[in-house]
Amino acid sequence: GKLLGAHVAHAGLMVFWAGAMILFEVSHFVPEKPLYEQGFICMQHLATLGYGIGPGGEITSTVPYFAVGVIHLISSAVLGFGGIYHSLLGPDTLEESFPFFGYDWRDKNKMTTILGIHLCLLGLGALLLVAKAMYLGGIYDTWAPGGGDVRYITTPTLNPIVIFGYVFRSPFGGDGWIVSVNNMEDLVGGHIWVGVLCIVGGVWHIFTKPFSWARRAFVWSGEAYLSYSLAAISLMGFTAALYAWYNNTAYPSELYGPTGPEASQSQAFTFLVRDQRLGANVSSAQGPTGLGKYLMRSPSGEIIFGGETMRFWDLRAPWVEPLRGPNGLDINKIKNDIQPWQERRAAEYMTHAPLGSLNSVGGVVTEINSVNYVSPRSWLCCSHFFL
Repeated sequence: GKLLGAHVAHAGLMVFWAGAMILFEVSHFVPEKPLYEQGFICMQHLATLGYGIGPGGEITSTVPYFAVGVIHLISSAVLGFGGIYHSLLGPDTLEESFPFFGYDWRDKNKMTTILGIHLCLLGLGALLLVAKAMYLGGIYDTWAPGGGDVRYITTPTLNPIVIFGYVFRSPFGGDGWIVSVNNMEDLVGGHIWVGVLCIVGGVWHIFTKPFSWARRAFVWSGEAYLSYSLAAISLMGFTAALYAWYNNTAYPSELYGPTGPEASQSQAFTFLVRDQRLGANVSSAQGPTGLGKYLMRSPSGEIIFGGETMRFWDLRAPWVEPLRGPNGLDINKIKNDIQPWQERRAAEYMTHAPLGSLNSVGGVVTEINSVNYVSPRSWLCCSHFFL
């Protein structure tokens, strides 16, 4: 009973933070500025779910955010009351009054049943996103043709080779493990797989008893369960840090600012455009090392941006993909087809690189006149990494 009270009160605190923070962001929202310049981290998460956002990632209404904030605040009051009740007034243990909710840490069968219930709840959570994307208004897709927009994901990827291909590939470079998901179909399909597998696994754990090898292998005590859980949360924290830093599909750059590689590539692109206007032949100009100044070849032969940004040649982003052909960047497109929106987007991203850290005022370290700016990617990556 006391533990239940502690968990309910903790849930109340988390929900209160979410509600209070989104209301704080709504009250400080300036429509003329992108979200990533305003120090926000909650509004982007609701916007990616398709609430209050329109074409190009423009925030069209803050009413959904206000409503979500109020719902969370009211819920937190209920949870807070429940937490205080169970901590101070309710029964110390639940076995006597509600046997279904009673448990003993050493009861191996009951522990796996609780594990199963938690897995089912996680599965339902994953399927909620699927329902939102497929039926309840759609979600924001930064890769939508003609610029990012809210759309229904009608044909999610269910092919297990594709979905599990993400899980079993390397975490390096152009592979990028699950962080490399680059389209909404795969993202929603992955949630279908995760949701179904969690529910199937949950039902299995509810209706079975642990095998003898599992009884011997694990320590069956409250302290051990806490340590297992902390280890799992640690892994999730590192994964979330990598996701927020590198992925620009689940974390669209219109909302979270550019990724590090994206800001670097956009700088190369910006100066390529400038110098091409001034008469430079960007396809043949040599840099100080004898490599191409603006364009060069990757290890596998594609044409890529030259200079220091060569190390980020794996980058994929909606503003640069239209300039690619079958062999990397297309010289013809770069000379004839660059659009004003691509120049503006690249200039904006070049000047908003995610350089700050958790405790910094941001900006380029060597730049005495730069603005104080910390990207939400820096906040989210650093905080998840350290937590």
